[in-house]
Amino acid sequence: MKIIMILALFVTGFALPSNAQEKKEKATIEVPQWVKNVKFSGYGMLQYQGQDTEGNHSNSFKLRLARFILDGKIGDFDWRAQIQGTNATGPGQPTVQLVDLYAEWRKYPEFKVRAGQFKRAFTYENPTHPVTQGWRAYADVINNLSGFGDRTGERSSGGRDIGVQIAGDLFPNANGRRLFHYQVGVYNGEGVNETDKDNRKDIIGGVWVMPIKGLRIGAFGWTGSRGDMLLANGEKGSVAKNRYALSAEYDLDQYTFRAEYLHSQGWGAAKAANNVREVDYTKGDKADGWYVFGIVPVIKSKLHAKARYQCYRSTKEWSSAKTSYEVGLNYFFTKNLEMHLEYARINDRSLAKHNYNMVDVEMDFKF
Repeated sequence: MKIIMILALFVTGFALPSNAQEKKEKATIEVPQWVKNVKFSGYGMLQYQGQDTEGNHSNSFKLRLARFILDGKIGDFDWRAQIQGTNATGPGQPTVQLVDLYAEWRKYPEFKVRAGQFKRAFTYENPTHPVTQGWRAYADVINNLSGFGDRTGERSSGGRDIGVQIAGDLFPNANGRRLFHYQVGVYNGEGVNETDKDNRKDIIGGVWVMPIKGLRIGAFGWTGSRGDMLLANGEKGSVAKNRYALSAEYDLDQYTFRAEYLHSQGWGAAKAANNVREVDYTKGDKADGWYVFGIVPVIKSKLHAKARYQCYRSTKEWSSAKTSYEVGLNYFFTKNLEMHLEYARINDRSLAKHNYNMVDVEMDFKF
């Protein structure tokens, strides 16, 4: 027994210094809090689309969109960096580009300041997430007059620009729900990843009231220009962008109804999107459009039915109207995986045969 005790003490004597040395040598790395606050996410949108336009039938699988996002927080600042890959900047131009890069001071809900590249402060639909927006595409009037494939010819920018914005929510009621929202931004006026071409900034603002839970009613205004445009006299200059929007939305318990009207004054380019800079005076200097839709649950969190009516007039004349009547279903396999099915009957008065059909199937996932 004594021998066993002596051996145990002998072994312990060697083990203790070794463990102590290991503790001394073990490095401790303190990860900064801002690193812990960084979140990586993203989503992908896969699409099949077919249409029977007279003389131009088509059906094709498409990679509609992929985005990779970093979100973070440093003190009272939130920040975001987002990269996009898509099959089109406008029609048929593959691209990978930086779409969001901004920081926002959010200490007070009444007054927030955002700087960088981000969504313009115009319309309800513009800032809506492409997946939760619920349709094959944003409404035609949003695409043309809210800085997507814009009427002025700037490259497709998903409604974004570079600038500074202030925004806030005021007048909380007894339940803490705020009744009034405002936002005002100053931007280059050229879209994503572009410097100001004429040193004249776009000013965009909007306000809305929220009288009951889920309902908001608002109005937006936009004044600005796009520079370096090829004018009728062969010289380069600026074209005006004077726009307004009237908006209403009810969104609660998976019931979503939204309607918006947009109006634009200012010459357009020969072709929307694609960074075109040649003015097309035959289109006139006015355009407008509207849409209204409803998405309702058939089976909550599983199956939604939807219907949308939309119209865009590129010259604010009925002869240029493109009108769509759309119905469909959205099915949710999980909260991060969904399928969209849609049928559209389209009347495009710019075509020799106005009417054609479109079908769209989409698989969207988030991570």
